[in-house]
Amino acid sequence: MPFLEETYDIAVVGAGHAGCEAALACARLGLETVLFTVSVDSIALMPCNPNIGGSSKGHLVKEIDALGGEMGKNIDRTFIQSKMLNKSKGPAVHSLRAQADKQEYSKRMRMTLENTEHLTIRQAEVSELITERSVIKGVRTYSGALYHCQCVVLATGTYLNARCIYGDVSNATGPNGLQAATHLTDSLKSLGIEMYRFKTGTPARVDKKSIDFSKMEEQFGDETIVPFSFTTDPDSIQKEQVSCWLTYTNEKTHQIIRDNLDRSPLFSGMIEGTGPRYCPSIEDKVVKFADKDRHQVFIEPEGLYTNEMYLGGMSSSLPEDVQYAMYRTVAGLENVKIVRNAYAIEYDCINPNQLKPTLEFKKIQGLYSGGQFNGSSGYEEAAAQGLVAGINAAMHVLGREELVLDRSQAYIGVLIDDLVTKETHEPYRMMTSRAEYRLILRQDNADLRLTEIGYRIGLIEEERYQKLLYKKEAIQNEINRLEHTTIGGTKEVNHVLQEHGSTPLKSGITLAELIRRPELCYEDLKEIDEKRPGLSKDVQEQVNIEIKYEGYIKRQMSQVEQFKKMEKKKLAFDFDYSKVPSLRIEAVQKLNQIKPASIGQASRISGVSPADISVLLVYLERERRG
Repeated sequence: MPFLEETYDIAVVGAGHAGCEAALACARLGLETVLFTVSVDSIALMPCNPNIGGSSKGHLVKEIDALGGEMGKNIDRTFIQSKMLNKSKGPAVHSLRAQADKQEYSKRMRMTLENTEHLTIRQAEVSELITERSVIKGVRTYSGALYHCQCVVLATGTYLNARCIYGDVSNATGPNGLQAATHLTDSLKSLGIEMYRFKTGTPARVDKKSIDFSKMEEQFGDETIVPFSFTTDPDSIQKEQVSCWLTYTNEKTHQIIRDNLDRSPLFSGMIEGTGPRYCPSIEDKVVKFADKDRHQVFIEPEGLYTNEMYLGGMSSSLPEDVQYAMYRTVAGLENVKIVRNAYAIEYDCINPNQLKPTLEFKKIQGLYSGGQFNGSSGYEEAAAQGLVAGINAAMHVLGREELVLDRSQAYIGVLIDDLVTKETHEPYRMMTSRAEYRLILRQDNADLRLTEIGYRIGLIEEERYQKLLYKKEAIQNEINRLEHTTIGGTKEVNHVLQEHGSTPLKSGITLAELIRRPELCYEDLKEIDEKRPGLSKDVQEQVNIEIKYEGYIKRQMSQVEQFKKMEKKKLAFDFDYSKVPSLRIEAVQKLNQIKPASIGQASRISGVSPADISVLLVYLERERRG
């Protein structure tokens, strides 16, 4: 019986946030790309929280945009509320978060994909990877169709052997009741790929009409909206925003949960997968934080098109009747009506230690992966990995150098390095605390760090690159001017300083030195800075940060120099560490398993001590002198 047979450069499996970025990157680089999804209606779906960004995740979205990805542009056109988090803290941890219109976000991303040249969307379940001598050759769908290609990017999200569970109810479906992908795991295992079983969860969606908002705290968006994409005109997205709401659980809520733990699949053993530590279910919170008398519950709209509201902070896999009972103890939810039950979802994913820093499998040439399939959680983490996997699949086909971002270049670099280097036994979530060099990896300077890389790859157009060069020059020129502009303690100057609670001048001082005062910033000096040029707000922001935090930035750059030295000491992929005398057995095992690309990466492997690194450095130096 004949089957359909087609040829593409690259096949992307899965059209969630990782798959979308991977497919767009490949197609935009001129490669014929086919994107497989179990449902075209689920492209860029948000099956859990209806928002993009947040603490550290906002950094990832900015970096995706700086490299030429789509997520930032898409949320800028489909948000219904936007807020900058951590504004009371330093710029290193400022993170943008936007509430999305869930349906519009998906629709707009789908439209972008459908109108991208060289990209074909195919609704089909991929059931088998075709390889020859550990080199990828294509994929086969459940219908038997064969798609020849040079590279494959796996971005299956939470669909592989997915099972949705609440109480005693267990359905073999993907998120939101969509079809699960039940055949690919066997193919992966037959190729020697180590699989994990992880789980995540989502809270109930409830009817807005059944909520009493008068008992809740209203949460407003920012008065001035900051875009995610560096290409979005801020004036074009200033609009009326939808409110979110805050309420709290209480002791009655917690008692109902405790009384029904024996009915929770999370505690009964019915759920086998490992859940995310930093996004626990309400059952987990009540058990693990027994001293807390209440937990926050954020009531968030799913979009302008629907009355469904998301109960952020109350993910659960408890039975349906218990969900109703516990939700109705919360202030404002006394008469709530559930539209969709909360549930946990189990799914197959991989041990990411099997990947190179390029996100290519070590065992199979031309096979890449990204997103929750790699053991991470979150839309933003998925999109970041998908973009890198897509770029590197394209570079592989084009015969160009692949992209590896290190920990000093981007949060994306931290994310991928953690996944492929450290042991991941639970869904990985990005946090600002994971980034050692977060003062220089701010979200506001993502374009200055990464857009030139995106331009070299081919995802950033010439006009945008020229604007970046102009911006860099404008920032440096203004910093130089402020460092060399001196003002004296005139009556006018001291009046302005006193208005801002700053000590008056008795002698001359540079404008830069004034900006370094904790109570002053660049904007405060406009009245006494006669030769100030007309600069855009983003340039002014960079000038202010670079001057005010100059000492800290220099110190961090010095740390980065030391880090880079270790990263430059490259290690051969096929090196056998059992040949190194005096290396501990555990270190040999871990080094042979991970196959680090550099001494720097080797030093971050769990089970490899500083003493082991010293032994390895001595050995390599002896070999070099030979």
